[in-house]
Amino acid sequence: VLPLAFIYMFLQEIPMFQITLEEAIPAPKKVVWDVICDTNEYPDWNKFVIACHSSFEVGAPIVMKVKVLPFMAMRQKESVRQNIKGELLEYGIQIPFGILYSSRKHILKSIDENTTRYQSVFILDGILSPVVGMLLGKQLRRGFSDMTDGIVSRSLKKHTAQAAQQSA
Repeated sequence: VLPLAFIYMFLQEIPMFQITLEEAIPAPKKVVWDVICDTNEYPDWNKFVIACHSSFEVGAPIVMKVKVLPFMAMRQKESVRQNIKGELLEYGIQIPFGILYSSRKHILKSIDENTTRYQSVFILDGILSPVVGMLLGKQLRRGFSDMTDGIVSRSLKKHTAQAAQQSA
């Protein structure tokens, strides 16, 4: 019992690694959601996740090619945890025994009919999270920042094109 209590106490003291980014996007929530979920277009705008395949159904796999390091893309397979259409998409990994847990969330809220608050949240937790954060933290921050910038610019471009098409 004492070793288990010690392990539990040790695990509680490990700091998690987190990246949170937030942007007001001048596009309706549906447009932003469609950009996030249209994985066929990722190569056109996403410098971090250069390929992605998923049905986005809860429990389904999400298979990505992620460019954490500038000189190579790594295959990453995670599981969809939550999908509240138009509002929240969460996916991640969980390695047993508290070794490593990740959570990636795209959170959308309407500010008004043509503006969306987009929040990107990435969390690493578990025994290996400080090591991964130390080794890859800078690259992960760059990658999630690039992806957020891509979502903003792609959403604005799509919204502008849709508005021009409607007024024509």
